[in-house]
Amino acid sequence: MFASRNIGLKMIKPSFSLNKLTIKSFQSRFNSTLVKKSIELNNNEIQQASKMTWEQFLSLRKQQRRIGTFGSIAAAVLTMAGSFSYLSQIEIDPTETLFGLDIFTVYVGGILCTGFVGFMFGPSIIGDPLFSIINRNVMSTYKIKQKLFLKHIAKMRVDASRQSMNNPVPDYYGEKIGSLKDYRQWLRDCNEYRRKASEFL
Repeated sequence: MFASRNIGLKMIKPSFSLNKLTIKSFQSRFNSTLVKKSIELNNNEIQQASKMTWEQFLSLRKQQRRIGTFGSIAAAVLTMAGSFSYLSQIEIDPTETLFGLDIFTVYVGGILCTGFVGFMFGPSIIGDPLFSIINRNVMSTYKIKQKLFLKHIAKMRVDASRQSMNNPVPDYYGEKIGSLKDYRQWLRDCNEYRRKASEFL
């Protein structure tokens, strides 16, 4: 599917040839995850990557995303429970204010903020370690496939600088791709994006 001829898998290509996509320097969010196309694998990595099919990889990738969501929810609940447990032990003066607001309102806002922080860091703190433990027997192969996948996504994705309100970027990072069907739909969405972008130049 995504791999080069080095690992003996066929790549699904769009119906027309693509030039190399470039991302403008001011798009720091995009540049931060742009995968270089010069990734090379040694013979051992090539042999190891061939042991896992793309269907298996995408299935694991979907599982990682679900576990990451679970990690976000769990971390949010734990952080909110911890902050509530701490604040519940503090004696509250009903007449006291903080930043011009009722102290109780400030405490509730603080609890919600800690929950948000927990939700954001949940995948890296809980989700990814849990996923690695569950799939520890195939993690080395999975990581190699992940490099190939991200390299391919970086090559095939659209030029985000040409987006508009009526033509949003279709899943720039390929985060929602969890099967071959999702990948083919992603390619169609990218082709449609390019068509609309060229028509409204």
